[in-house]
Amino acid sequence: MKITVIGAGNVGATTTLMLAQKQLADQIVLLDILEGIPEGKGLDMYETAPVEGYDTLVRGTLDFKDAADSDLIVMTAGLARKPGMSRDDLLAANTKIVKDAISQAAAVSPKAVLIVVSNPLDVMTYVAYKVSKFPHQRVFGMAGILDTARLRAFVAMELNVSVRDVNTMVLGGHGDTMVPLPRFTTVGGIPIAHLMPQERVDAIMVRTRDGGAEIVKYLKTGSAYYAPSAAVAEMADSIVKDRKRVLPCCAWLTGQYGEKDLYMGVPVVLGRGGVERILEMPLNDEEKALFKKSADHVRATIASAVI
Repeated sequence: MKITVIGAGNVGATTTLMLAQKQLADQIVLLDILEGIPEGKGLDMYETAPVEGYDTLVRGTLDFKDAADSDLIVMTAGLARKPGMSRDDLLAANTKIVKDAISQAAAVSPKAVLIVVSNPLDVMTYVAYKVSKFPHQRVFGMAGILDTARLRAFVAMELNVSVRDVNTMVLGGHGDTMVPLPRFTTVGGIPIAHLMPQERVDAIMVRTRDGGAEIVKYLKTGSAYYAPSAAVAEMADSIVKDRKRVLPCCAWLTGQYGEKDLYMGVPVVLGRGGVERILEMPLNDEEKALFKKSADHVRATIASAVI
């Protein structure tokens, strides 16, 4: 098993370390365009292996030839948000970065599964799909796991319970129009509506939508990377080990939820070949309207991208 992580910034480097610690590959290639950065970080991570006890070879490089024959490619490269920026503000710059990187990676690893992390996530996943020319089942984005993790964390904080007992789902685009689903949020099987007043439920849903911006505001010079990297690692684990986990991912819709020819966050079955199928949740009229609003926003953003 060989994995390539494109982008040696905070998300890419942290993802690489988490993948190595989980021993999900024999070799992980950390690739970037900044000389010395991927090589240095890659060597540092491999020198961590004797302490942490993993045998994965981590190697940094500037050359896409070193990514040849990868089984899994994780695309993290791109500009990060700064305070006051939306994910959509990154559109033009990151479209070019994703196009250039994915075209080279797809050429040397034509059978790979591709996970996109770059923002704006839904549009960048679409760009990667068009540029790679891979089947849509092998191109998808990491967003829903991160958004769901934030919602679970906020519920656990509110109720002083273990995050392990909180279950939920977040649909739609990865941004201001995401669709958290309080109706499907439970703690130990108990709907949260029975555990906290509605105003606290509403506040948590808003905080989930603004979760990324909250961290950007604190960091000032970058965006979140620990939770996004953990989300990628969870996806990679399901793919590499063919676990067929049901996880919210940015997947290509072919009529599900009333949308088609569009990448959106939905629950999927994730296995060795990528997205094996999409699961449809029974949404009420309000939830359907929010999902459509999110889909319309993603379509509009795609229309303004130069692919």
